[in-house]
Amino acid sequence: MSLADVLIRTATHADVDALTEVEQRCYRFPWSRFQFCQELNNPVATIDILSAEGQIAGYVCTWHVCDEVQILNLATAPGYRRQGVGSRLMEYLIAEAVEVGAQAIWLEVRVSNLAAIALYDRYGFVRHGL
Repeated sequence: MSLADVLIRTATHADVDALTEVEQRCYRFPWSRFQFCQELNNPVATIDILSAEGQIAGYVCTWHVCDEVQILNLATAPGYRRQGVGSRLMEYLIAEAVEVGAQAIWLEVRVSNLAAIALYDRYGFVRHGL
């Protein structure tokens, strides 16, 4: 996959089944279809999808509240891992946060998720608790 051949767009309800399928392949305790629908109906939430070759390669769900952005969920579909999908989503997310005047971006991550921790470390996230 070439990073030039991808599209990042905001998810809609038409994407829920595909998001749920990717989520189930990514996580031991995946979000349900209902949870994705809740986020799409939440006025502070956004789900951005990175698509490649007509498929969901990854997505990030965020909340924007006051001057903060919270990352609730970020996933890369198994067939697209180690191809820069997570980095591309992080760069997009950070640029969007700057554009809306966010002063902080925060998240929670399992201590066992070393790939995610390495990604967040590359973007300068600082650990504040365990």
